[in-house]
Amino acid sequence: MKLKSLMMAVALAATALTALAAGAPVEVDNAWVRATVKGQMATGAFMTLTSDHGGKLVGVSSPAAAVVQVHEMKMEGGVMKMGEVKGGLDLPAGKAVALQPGGFHIMMMDLKAPLAASTTVPLTLIVKDDQGIESKVDVQVPVAVKAPKATKGAAHADSMNHAAHGKPAAMDRAAHGAQHGASHAQ
Repeated sequence: MKLKSLMMAVALAATALTALAAGAPVEVDNAWVRATVKGQMATGAFMTLTSDHGGKLVGVSSPAAAVVQVHEMKMEGGVMKMGEVKGGLDLPAGKAVALQPGGFHIMMMDLKAPLAASTTVPLTLIVKDDQGIESKVDVQVPVAVKAPKATKGAAHADSMNHAAHGKPAAMDRAAHGAQHGASHAQ
């Protein structure tokens, strides 16, 4: 077990160092992707992004998924809704922006294979700086098993709006779990 913990610590450190070593427009810290099970077609990636000069996260890609988007979850009219962030996610100069369960996150859909814990997933972040110049930041993100955090909105599965995924607006708890697991629940 100590070896797994050490390997995970090294992978997390490598994530930050990979982005910094390349002279990246953003610093990537505390990155992780939620592990999946066979048949699960979507998961979330989470991290903290800091840009020295400001800009926007305008896209993400990965060979592990056919579709990768920046998403946001928020309460609207008593219903938890999730959808793609249009126009990019603002990265104010010098301020850490958290991509975390229940808020902004990277949604990986149409996974090509299950993502096993203690492995890594390559992600390419596309960042547009305040001058409008796009840069790519390649990171190797560790896959981890982490339980969703329980919050006031955690029981939202009965009214989760999945229209952005081409699914019915409301899904029952069993359908939600089967379609997305706990990948983007709070």
